[in-house]
Amino acid sequence: MAFSFAGKKVLVTGGAGFIGSHVADRLVEEGCRVHVLDDLSGGVVENVPDAATFHELDVRSDEVPALFERERFDALCHLAAQMDVRRSVADPVFDADVNVLGFLNLLEAGRQNGLQKVAFASTGGAIYGEPDPDVNGGGPQPESHPTRPMSPYGITKLVSEHYLRFYEQTYGLPYAALRFGNVYGPRQNPHGEAGVVAIFSQRLLRGEGVTINGPGTQTRDYVFVGDVVRAFVAGLALDGSGVFNVGTGVETDVNELFGHINRHTGAGAAEQHGPAKPGEQQRSVLDVSHSREVLGWEPTVRVGDGLEQTVAWFREREAS
Repeated sequence: MAFSFAGKKVLVTGGAGFIGSHVADRLVEEGCRVHVLDDLSGGVVENVPDAATFHELDVRSDEVPALFERERFDALCHLAAQMDVRRSVADPVFDADVNVLGFLNLLEAGRQNGLQKVAFASTGGAIYGEPDPDVNGGGPQPESHPTRPMSPYGITKLVSEHYLRFYEQTYGLPYAALRFGNVYGPRQNPHGEAGVVAIFSQRLLRGEGVTINGPGTQTRDYVFVGDVVRAFVAGLALDGSGVFNVGTGVETDVNELFGHINRHTGAGAAEQHGPAKPGEQQRSVLDVSHSREVLGWEPTVRVGDGLEQTVAWFREREAS
């Protein structure tokens, strides 16, 4: 049975963060009774919708089962995560503690207290690794692409998908795992390594230089947060379960990205390059045809237009 939204009680983990707060906003608009769980390690309480109930809590907390027992959530939108790839390499135990054990804490609490659906923020590029030349001619990576994570972060996301499949098979708990490309847009955190768009935007607006790692020819599939939210809601509404890519099918290299942001900020900065990151993935691009066919979703925002909106948001924030 498809999940209906109006009046349903939905928990959004990471709902004070970048993507999670946009998802929470949309669910409020859909008429859900939204609760947000966030430890504020990366998010800010100002991002939480006024209509939502906020719980400052770690996903690993012993208080999570009591929260589920008390509130009896209908659905879980799980976006809280340790998302720093470099930190996952430096401290894989911490990465697994948050991303696997924290998620299991939520799933166990949910399946014991009537949870009806899980929508999970997974990852595209970090799960697939480099595009396989024998799959799709080395082009956009479909969900059937071999999974070859190059970091503990990618491994924990893939493991979490396997747990979702287990909970569906064993307990009848349906799920949608959304494998995101590189998400960007308003509210993205410019502090950390996961948000190159936010970092470039803020630094160029402040008249500071930016350094491109390596030659800048490494590509990613940059997808606007508004499109991601629509995919997340479509996954939550899905009758059944599945794994879905959420990207654009378009590769954008870092030099091109810099050019867009440089133009929209009006900075006129010179392109500067530094040493390449050892072991950095060189290409990532997602095939979204399965999401189009099953979810009825496709991206609508071109990267140039999305970057213009993002820079405008950062400009307004810098002026306030």
